[in-house]
Amino acid sequence: MEENENVPLTEDEKKLFEDLMPEELDEIMATGVNRRHFLKLMALASGGVLAHQASAAEQVFTRPISEPLPGEPAPAAIENGVTVTFRVNGSAKKLLVDSRMTLLDTLRERLGLTGSKKGCDHGQCGACTVMVDGRRVLSCLTLAATCEGQSVQTIEGLAKGAELHPMQTAFLKHDGFQCGFCTPGQICSAVALLEEAKQGQASYVTATVRAKPAPVVLSDEEIRERMSGNLCRCGAYPNIVAAIQEVHSGKPVEQNWQFAG
Repeated sequence: MEENENVPLTEDEKKLFEDLMPEELDEIMATGVNRRHFLKLMALASGGVLAHQASAAEQVFTRPISEPLPGEPAPAAIENGVTVTFRVNGSAKKLLVDSRMTLLDTLRERLGLTGSKKGCDHGQCGACTVMVDGRRVLSCLTLAATCEGQSVQTIEGLAKGAELHPMQTAFLKHDGFQCGFCTPGQICSAVALLEEAKQGQASYVTATVRAKPAPVVLSDEEIRERMSGNLCRCGAYPNIVAAIQEVHSGKPVEQNWQFAG
C-alpha cells in the first residue's frame, strides 16, 4: 500500500471521530487521517478517553497516515523546489528538494543516512566527506541539485552486507578513531584517496608532478598531505595513516604505539 494513499474510513472509525473530533470529521473524510489527527487521537488514548472505542482506535493506529513522514515535506512547503534524480549507495532516488539544500542535509534529513556528519558546516573539517561519481566532495558545500544523474556513495554504502570494506577493517585494526565523529568522513576520504593515487593524481608533496601520470606509491607523508582536509580532534592521525597505508600496500603495517615520557 502506498504510504500516502487515502484509505476510506470504516464505519467504526467514522463513529470514533464523530464522537471525539466532530470538528475534524469533514477534513478527515475529505483527505484522510493525517499526522495531526493521529497525534490528537494518541493524546486522547493516553488520557483513557478511548476505553469504549478501543477496537476502532486500534484500526486507526495501524492504518497509514496521509501525510509524508518526517523529513518528507509536502511539495507546497518546499521553496524553489527542484526534482533531483540520482543514485545513493546503488539505489535510485528521486526527491523534490529546495534548490539551496545541501547534499549533506539531503542525505541526513531526507534519506535518513546520518553517517555523514555535520561538523563545521563550512567545509573546513571534512566530517561530511562523501564520494560523488568516485570523487570525494564536502557534502556540506555541495548542493543536492548539482548531483543530478550522478552516483553518491556514503559511509553506509561501503560495506557489502556484513562484510566490511577493507578500509573500515583497517581503521578498526589500527584504532583509527576515538570518539568516531570524524570517522565516516575520514574513511570515505581515504577510499577516494586510494583511487586518486591509482590514477596518478599529484599532491602538494609529490616530487614528480611533471612526469606522465602513473600510479603513485603513497608514503606516509603523501597520505598525511592528502588527508589534511579531514580533521580529527581526538588526534588519531598516526593510526589513520597506518590504516590507509595497510590498505594501499596490501601488507600488514606494524602498530607503533607512542607513549608520553
